[in-house]
Amino acid sequence: MQTEHRNGSFYKNSDDKQKNYSRSGGSGRGRDDRAGASGRGRGDHGGAYGKGRDDRAGASSRNRGDYAARPRRQEHDSDRDDFERRDDREQLTPEIETEIDNLEEELTLEGRNAVHEAFRAGRSIDRVYVQEGLTDGPILAILKDAAKAKAVVTRVSKERLDQMSRTGGRHQGVIAHAAAFDYAEVDDILKRAEEKGEAPFIFVLDEIEDPHNLGAIIRTANLAGAHGVIIPKRRAVGLTAVAAKASAGALNYTPVARVTNIARTIEELKEKGLWFVCADMGGEVMYKLNLTGPIGVVIGNEGSGVSRLVREKCDFSAAIPMKGDIDSLNASVAAGVLGYEIVRQRMMAGGSK
Repeated sequence: MQTEHRNGSFYKNSDDKQKNYSRSGGSGRGRDDRAGASGRGRGDHGGAYGKGRDDRAGASSRNRGDYAARPRRQEHDSDRDDFERRDDREQLTPEIETEIDNLEEELTLEGRNAVHEAFRAGRSIDRVYVQEGLTDGPILAILKDAAKAKAVVTRVSKERLDQMSRTGGRHQGVIAHAAAFDYAEVDDILKRAEEKGEAPFIFVLDEIEDPHNLGAIIRTANLAGAHGVIIPKRRAVGLTAVAAKASAGALNYTPVARVTNIARTIEELKEKGLWFVCADMGGEVMYKLNLTGPIGVVIGNEGSGVSRLVREKCDFSAAIPMKGDIDSLNASVAAGVLGYEIVRQRMMAGGSK
C-alpha cells in the first residue's frame, strides 16, 4: 500500500527500502535536473502542441502574434469554429446520433422547479444559464444552489435561452446542463493511485473544448493505466453525452475531477511530489526525457495549446517527433502518443511505478 507522508513524498508500501518519489528525489533526479534535461526551465515559453498561445515568429508559418494582445473570448470562439470544421472526427451513424441526442435531452433541464430539484437531489450540474435581468425569489434560490454546488452560472439573453430550449421556449428563464457522470475530487485520483500501490499518473487538460477529444483522452487515460483526468470548470467542455459516448465506457472506471484553476492545482500537486510535463512542439523530444515516477501530463486547447501560465507551472516540455508536412497533432492523438511513452518508460524501468 502506498503512503503519502506529510512532506508530500510517495512511497510504495511503508518500507523505507522502497523507492522514494519525493520532489527532491523524483526518480533519482531533482526537479531542476529534469528541467535541465530538456534544456528548459519552468519559465520557458515553448510553442504549444503544435501551436503556442504566445507563438514566437518563426515557430510556425501561421504566427498568431502576442496572445496577451488578443481578446481571450474572440480567440476562444475562433478556435471553436476551427475544430468544429475538423474532418478527422469519428463518423457518427444516424443511430449513434439519435442515441446522443436522446442523452443530451435527458441531461438538459429546463424550468425553475426542474433545475432547483436537480440541485436538491445532488445531481452534478455542469452549467446553469439564467436569463439576464431576472432577480426574483426562485431565481435567487437557484443561484444559491449553484454557488453551493460550485456550478458555473452564465447570464444570457431570453433569445439565447429560446434557441437552447428543447421545450419550445418554456424554460422560465433558466436552463441547466447536467453532467453525464458525477465528477470526482483530485484527492480521489491520488487515493486511487495509493490503493493500487502506484506512483500517480494523471492527465491534465487545459481548456479542451471538443467533447470528442475529451472522451477520447479519457479512453486513452484508462487504457494507459492513468489514475484520473483533471479538467477546468470554465472555457472547457464538461462530461457531456458526446464525451461519454466518445469515452467508450471509460468514464465508468476513470475519475474526472473538475477544478477552478488548473495552474493552482498543478502547484498543489507538485507539493505532493508530482512532476508535470506539457505537450509542446518547442520542447525536448519526449524519448530523451525521464517520464517515470509520479507525473501529470498537460494537454492544451485544440487551437491555442497550453496556456502560458500553465506552461510556466510545468517542470519541462515534451515534443512529439513529426516528420510530415503539417505542423500539429490532434489533441487526443498527442495525449495518446505522450501517454504511451510514459507507459513504455514505466515498463522499461521495471513495472508500473
